[in-house]
Amino acid sequence: MSLDPNITEAQKKFSDLIQSEYKRIDRMKADTEIMDFDKLEKIVVGILPGDGIGPIIMKQALRVFENLMEPELVSGHLELRTIEGMTIENRASRLQSLPDEVLEEVKKCNVLLKGPMVTPRASDSWPNLISANSLLRRELELYAAVRPIRIPSKGIDWTFFRENIEGEYIWGNKGIQVNEDMAVDFKVQTKQGSERIARSAFEFARKNGKKNVTIVTKANIVKLADGNFIKAVRKVGEEYPDIEIQERLVDAMCAKMLDPEFNKGIEVIVLPNLYGDIVTDVAAEHQGGLGTASSSNLGNKYAMFEAIHGTAPFLMERGRGDYADPCSLIRAAGMMMAHIGYGARKSKLDKALEICTITENKYVITTDRGGASTEEFTDYLLETLNWKF
Repeated sequence: MSLDPNITEAQKKFSDLIQSEYKRIDRMKADTEIMDFDKLEKIVVGILPGDGIGPIIMKQALRVFENLMEPELVSGHLELRTIEGMTIENRASRLQSLPDEVLEEVKKCNVLLKGPMVTPRASDSWPNLISANSLLRRELELYAAVRPIRIPSKGIDWTFFRENIEGEYIWGNKGIQVNEDMAVDFKVQTKQGSERIARSAFEFARKNGKKNVTIVTKANIVKLADGNFIKAVRKVGEEYPDIEIQERLVDAMCAKMLDPEFNKGIEVIVLPNLYGDIVTDVAAEHQGGLGTASSSNLGNKYAMFEAIHGTAPFLMERGRGDYADPCSLIRAAGMMMAHIGYGARKSKLDKALEICTITENKYVITTDRGGASTEEFTDYLLETLNWKF
């Protein structure tokens, strides 16, 4: 009996996708050289302002960065380089989520500071382009999304290590529409991808005196991909006998992360891609909202630092973009400072932000016109930096 032609075509597409992953695994095996920023005469910082509120909060984040890094910028050790061409208007007109000439310029930089970018949905007026964020992460091999979350009142000081390339996202636009009745999407897990994110998490834990790495999956249902992820993390963990390993299920983690009994001992959390996206957003909301959280995307050669929220179309449509909270991107700039070797200045920024958002809190961002504007808050932060430290 001959196969349905739709099934034959689906099998061919699936075979091609698997073949492409073998090539990526070979690249991961060969990608072992790690950038040493101390050896660079010049560090080039690429600036990608983004869409919506992106350029507004980027302007304020750069004010803070330039204030703290003025000696290095004046001496030429640091160079800020704005990269054009990543607006949704340009990407849509080109039908390219990541235009070729933009990628070429990005690769000339050592680190990137990125504002939020529109990822169109099927119901949007824009072409249904793949996520530019995902493409940047893949092209630059930014395999670790590192997101700190602090909620002092709950005793929470966590660092999330989200695998940044694989999972449901790597073939996000390559699913198979078998026929009008059936569509199939995929989840991809590799030993190499899982082990390198695990090693990043354990190395961070060891260097920062943490004694726990918690794995979050849905391995009770997703037996192979999530089960193998756990096996890979536990295998790497054998090299770190001083660090405890525990497991949580992703649905329980979202529901009970503030429960002291449930989250007991948690310090460093390692997750596959999709779960990491969801869980860190939930944690950021508990911290004070997505506007308070930032993320670093780290690879062996490149690194990208960004806010974890979107472009805030609600604010832009109501003419309130100038009242957006810039803290997320300012914190991302601080994470970038630490990554390139200026951890003391990040600490100074963290202390100033704590004064401005918690202890003193004179100018409060509400995103309404009754609260502080984006620029007013940044003025307050710079005044705090310059007068109190």
